[in-house]
Parts: sequence; structure tokens; C-alpha cells
Amino acid sequence: MGWWQLNADTLARSRFVLSSFAETFASLKLLHAGVGAHPGEQAWLRDHLPGYQGLLAAEPVTGLLVRAALGRSWIADFFCPTQTDRESFAETVARVRETRPEDARANLTVSLAGPLPAALERDDLPERAARLLEYVWEETVRPYWARRRRVLEADVVSRTTQVSQGGWAAVLDALQPGRTRWLGENRLQINLYENPPREVSGAELLFMPVTPKAGWVSWEEPDRYAMIYACSGVLADHGGRPVPESLGALLGPARAGVLMLLGSPMSTSQLTAVTGQALGSVGRHLRVLRDAGLVERRRAGRSVLYSRTAAGEVVVKAAGL
Repeated sequence: MGWWQLNADTLARSRFVLSSFAETFASLKLLHAGVGAHPGEQAWLRDHLPGYQGLLAAEPVTGLLVRAALGRSWIADFFCPTQTDRESFAETVARVRETRPEDARANLTVSLAGPLPAALERDDLPERAARLLEYVWEETVRPYWARRRRVLEADVVSRTTQVSQGGWAAVLDALQPGRTRWLGENRLQINLYENPPREVSGAELLFMPVTPKAGWVSWEEPDRYAMIYACSGVLADHGGRPVPESLGALLGPARAGVLMLLGSPMSTSQLTAVTGQALGSVGRHLRVLRDAGLVERRRAGRSVLYSRTAAGEVVVKAAGL
């Protein structure tokens, strides 16, 4: 397994940040895989996979570049720089574009774990990589960024609440279950690969949620390290679940949508982020649902979490969900 060695001060200074570049790169990985993990991803792929495949068919060198850059178990470093909250998407992509051609080819050799195909022995690889990332951002991510950003913000609120309640160990264990784990003795497991440990004490440590079901680590040695992880599934996959007509007729579409989401406990801020409704509207829906006995609330530390009651479960199941 791969792990990072970090001291207590580094962990204490670490923070969650939102990254438009990480979201774009995660979306590129999803387009490359072509298979959605839940209905929301499947609907997004139906809309955008044909255009992406058409672009690569028109530019076969770029298609070969993507396959090489994503590699077998290692992403080419130049293709995936670590964005910070002080850097725009354009500034991050500019760093991809400014990569020296020989460095790009060397990175690809590592990600491929073997020799570079003859078709990639060329100097325009950084420019091709940058153009592809710009395409994915402009065509497949930016139109949804306002909502995705709210979803990511809700995930960050949830994770920081967990830190205050259960400490960092519980949060780190849950970022990528089965892959990330706090090992004790200042060691953070980052993946299951047998890579040498890295000393990251004193560096900037960032945690970046993304809405696609993806995860990886990146760094700018020796100053910055980041762990990118998939945000909570109850937040990310809601876009693919329409409100059943019968349930919408009974409760109203907006209120029914709130009830559907509460199969897992959620806070008002999370519901606001996912639904796009105003905070006051979500509060009114929750009050009505509580008065009807369909929803209950409980306090968890500083947060108030809402979830469906047994009666609420019956109503949702009766609608065919």
C-alpha cells in the first residue's frame, strides 16, 4: 500500500478546497471509462460521450495521448497538476500547456510503464492535452458548475462537521473506503499500490471532492499534496432521480424531492445545495414533512440532520422507489 508520512501540524493545517480543474479531470476520466456509476452519471454520459468520442475520432493522436496519460496505475504528472484555491482553471491549464515537450514524453513513459508509441514522439503533446482539458471544461462541466459547486460545498460542510465530531481519523477512513485509512504513527494510507512512502510533513495538504466517482492523489513536490475523492453519493447522484408523478401530485414536486433525498440523513445546507432551492423553501418543506410525520430530525454535534421516518419510507416505497 502507498502511504504518506505527515506530522500533526501538517494535518492540523490541512483543508478541504474546491477545484474546478479536479472536477474537470474527474469528468475526463469518466468520459474515458464511458460507464456511469449511478443514474446521474449515466444521464450525463448520454449527453456528452458522443461529442467526446467524436473529438477523439477526429484527432486520433489526442485519443492515444489520453490513453497513455491515464496509464495503467499512474497518471502522467504534467496532465494533472494540483490546483489550489488561489488559482483559476485557466491558470492551471496554462501550466499544462507550458510543459516542456521532453518532460511530457518522460511523464507518459512512466504512466505507460513502457516505451512511448511512435505516434506520441512529437512536441505538441502539452498543447493537445491543454485543448482537451479546455474542451471537457467548457462543454461538459462548466454548464453544470453552479450546481456541482453547491454539491461539493455541501460535502465539505459534512466532512468538516465529522472532523469536529470524530476527529481526522474517522474522516480520512471514509474518504475512499477500502483505499484511504489513517494508519496511526503519523501515517496516511492513500491507495493500495505498493509505492514507497513519501514524507509530506510541512507541505500544504489539500482534500478535494469531485462529483464523478473517481479518486487519485497529486502533488507539486515538495510544497503541495492533494487527495481527490468522490463526494458523498447521496449528493452526487440525485440528478438522475426524477420525482415520481404520483408523489409529486401528493406533496408537490419540490417537497417530494426533499423527501426522496432523506433516505440518508442530511442537513438543511446539504439539501439546499443539492436541490438548488432557497434555504427558506427547504426549511418550510422540512417543517411540513415533520408535521406530517414523514421526516424526523436529530442533532449531531453542531449539525441538525433530517431523515425519513418509517411512515416516510412507506410513502416513498408506495411511489415505486
